[in-house]
Amino acid sequence: MSEQQPPRPLPAPDDATQGYWDAAKHGALAMQRCAACSHRRFPPRPMCPKCQSFESRFEPVSGRGRIYSFVVCHPPMLPAFLDRAPLAVVLVELEDDPALRIVGNLFDCDASAIEIGMEVEVCFEEVTPEVTLPQWRPRTS
Repeated sequence: MSEQQPPRPLPAPDDATQGYWDAAKHGALAMQRCAACSHRRFPPRPMCPKCQSFESRFEPVSGRGRIYSFVVCHPPMLPAFLDRAPLAVVLVELEDDPALRIVGNLFDCDASAIEIGMEVEVCFEEVTPEVTLPQWRPRTS
């Protein structure tokens, strides 16, 4: 009898984040923008940190950026991720707005080749029919 791998932890969208997850499900990276002062923010949240407005919208961004920081995870690690070890986790500074930084996994790259400043682009991992995660890979163009 084979041992079944535990399920991966998945995001739980709420009113503030639903637009982000809906965009990812459709293959787009979208950032929240304040409807009052146009400030972009990530992670999504109900109120703008600049002007305290509760009005916002989600707008697509290019999905390009640079690695700001990274870590390569090796066992021991959560059992749900053991089959991915070594797992590269990157913090990406978006090209559209360097103040926006997003965490994700880096695919299609040997861990020894990862460098701060490496240009990356978003890709999408469908984990379940309901959840698609924005992830990253080295930029090809």
